[in-house]
Amino acid sequence: MRLVTSSEQVPESKTGKNRIHFDVAAPDPASEQGRVEELGGRLLEQYAAGGFLVMADPEGNEFCIIPPGPFEVDDDGHGNYLGGCSAS
Repeated sequence: MRLVTSSEQVPESKTGKNRIHFDVAAPDPASEQGRVEELGGRLLEQYAAGGFLVMADPEGNEFCIIPPGPFEVDDDGHGNYLGGCSAS
C-alpha cells in the first residue's frame, strides 16, 4: 500500500509555526526523502541532531518521515532510526 496525498494551494504564504505536524511512515525513510525532494520538498537540516528526518513541502509546511513500526528514542527524545546520521 502506498500513501497518496494531495494538497490545495492557497494565495497566502506560511507565516508561522505549523499548528499540526504530520509524521509520514515509509519503509525506507531515506528513499522517501528523495521522492519528497523530487516533488519539490526539502530537508530541514537544522533538526538532524534530533535523529528525525524532518522535511518541508514547497510552502514550508513541516513533517517527519518515520519508519512504519516502533523505534527507539533516547532520554532526550532523540530518534535513532537514521543510524545516527542525517539522510541527506
